Amino acid sequence: MPYDDSLAYLSATEARAAMQAKTLSPVELLEALIERIEASEPHINAVADRRYDEARAEAAASAQRYAAGTARALEGLPVAAKEEHPMAGRSWSQGSLVLAEEVAPDDHPIIERIQAAGGIIHIRTTTPEFCCAGFCHSRMWGITRNPWNTDFTPGGSSGGSGAALAAGYAPLATGSDIGGSIRIPSSLSGVVGFKPPWARVPAMAPYNLDQFCHDGPMARTVADCALLEDVIAGQHWMDPASLPDPPTVSGSNGSVAGMRVAVCLRLGNWPLDPAVEANTMRVAASLRAVGATVDEVTLPWTVDDVWNTAQAHFATIMGAGILAVDREHGDLLSDYTRAFAAEFTSDVVLGFYEGLEHEGAMWEPLGRLFRTYDAMICPTMATSGYEAGNSYLAGGMAVGEGHVHHHILGAMTLPFNILSRCPVLSVPSGRAANGVPTGVQVVGRPLDDVTAFRLAAAVEATGVGFTHPGWRPPDH
Repeated sequence: MPYDDSLAYLSATEARAAMQAKTLSPVELLEALIERIEASEPHINAVADRRYDEARAEAAASAQRYAAGTARALEGLPVAAKEEHPMAGRSWSQGSLVLAEEVAPDDHPIIERIQAAGGIIHIRTTTPEFCCAGFCHSRMWGITRNPWNTDFTPGGSSGGSGAALAAGYAPLATGSDIGGSIRIPSSLSGVVGFKPPWARVPAMAPYNLDQFCHDGPMARTVADCALLEDVIAGQHWMDPASLPDPPTVSGSNGSVAGMRVAVCLRLGNWPLDPAVEANTMRVAASLRAVGATVDEVTLPWTVDDVWNTAQAHFATIMGAGILAVDREHGDLLSDYTRAFAAEFTSDVVLGFYEGLEHEGAMWEPLGRLFRTYDAMICPTMATSGYEAGNSYLAGGMAVGEGHVHHHILGAMTLPFNILSRCPVLSVPSGRAANGVPTGVQVVGRPLDDVTAFRLAAAVEATGVGFTHPGWRPPDH
């Protein structure tokens, strides 16, 4: 039978309510999304692994749970899982030919929790190799394209998840973020992504102990992002760093009248695309219109200091790990992976201890700002897009009227991996002339997830994002 394509953009909260009311079946929803995926994938290429047979059996079981009144938090909701998040018995290549035959021995804690809550993982999504880039292509999977404009990437490293959400493949997705890898694709794909405070969402060794590294939810709406976050957050036996007693963020959408919000356009001296700047200021004006006190502020950071501080960290952990693979299997790696190994392990300006000193120095002005303001907004991306398939190896890229020496600095996300206890959501702010969406980061005080979600919901209500009927990429 033909399936209703309008189901592709049903939100998770809407779908769950319809299934609870028995006006929609989990089977019907899943089949509609599978049909959508198979029609669009030749143009988008966001799917690394199809899990359709298992998903169909799980959808039938979810239908029985709804009939019996025993539905769980994510019952029957399709979820696109980032391939980096291992699922026991399935491929775990991480976008690398080096691991082409790798099979995961265990489930990632968030995969375990999604399935325990009734979520149906029907697809697993593409990434750049070893998640080491802000775009999304690899020798393993080819080029993943942005549904809004296929000449551009949906961003990375959770690019397949961002593209899948934007293209109508799933209402929920998983991501991970070590330098912006949830927020970059959320911004460029026009969706919502949450970088939780470090250790809020449990992870796996060894990156669970890397304070730059965060696993988290992605979705098309703030409410859906909160729904998934409430399922995956909290202490887990597999991760000794994971935090107990996470706050409930669903329902954090009250009035922001009287809230004190700082808006920081350039995070110091970042160059900025004019469309990004204009859309950020539109959000600020809209928040003022609903009663928030919004002041433009500056921070004394520099792009060079952010880069050097991050480089000291990456050279010791992620860069060192990729360098070890490069030494043994360099001929199998993507060009940007080899460049990452070289960039983040040679000529490091700061040692690891000096890097920690710089991290502390970066926090001091933001900490002072948070004594006055409840939260801060700033652009997610400095640029209005990365070209699909471009590895940006030849001297960085132009941004606005300026230039950055590495493509990752086309994003303004790294400071909040350095300052890892701050909850940060990326929420759509508009679109650039090329059709690619722009986004703002909503930055909360350390561990204040609830205020961050409340302000993010207010940003979403200012006129952009998938809660608004006109916010749709073109059909492919």
